Amino acid sequence: MRDEHGTYVRGRVRWRRFAALSVPGFAATAALAVALANGAIAASFAVSGQQFKVSADKLQGEGFAQYGSVDTNARGDILPVAVTAIRKAKIDNLCQSVVTHLPIIGDISLKLSAGGGGKPVEASDLYMDATQMSGDASFNNIEIGRDASTLDKGPDGAQGLQDLFAQQADDISMSKLRTVAWATTAGTFKLNGLSMKISKGKKECF
Repeated sequence: MRDEHGTYVRGRVRWRRFAALSVPGFAATAALAVALANGAIAASFAVSGQQFKVSADKLQGEGFAQYGSVDTNARGDILPVAVTAIRKAKIDNLCQSVVTHLPIIGDISLKLSAGGGGKPVEASDLYMDATQMSGDASFNNIEIGRDASTLDKGPDGAQGLQDLFAQQADDISMSKLRTVAWATTAGTFKLNGLSMKISKGKKECF
């Protein structure tokens, strides 16, 4: 590199500026490493490259908590999610669907349904790692804006990172549930009246 007089000069690194730009990145990496070490990452497995849809006529839950986290896939990609954690849940007319596109064949849909006929799906320690959620919801004794690391109404261990936003309630009642998610996990999952179908084309829950 030449100066204004045309003389060659050696390049210099502005270390203060470099440090100012680098520290946030290092801090984020360190926070992610701590989250992984402490089990704060949402799903305990590498998620697939496909999101799935879940719908239900009604969800009733005891011990509700919700906070931000991340899932990871087999390539190590970071996938932001909103974790909804419920200690005990009953779900009426549950539907779950995923569409896979195959070369030549086209779209193939897998659709699962359960919890109809007055026999709801029952779950304990239920976690839904969602990117979208909608419906009509009501809560009892809700706390909005609580530090995610101090949550204590959901399942044991349902907590996020310190200083992050979270909310919790004694219970939740939600109708017309519509969710797009990367993963769902549960301690127990009782699917009354389970039915699973695979068909050609796009046949989703919503």
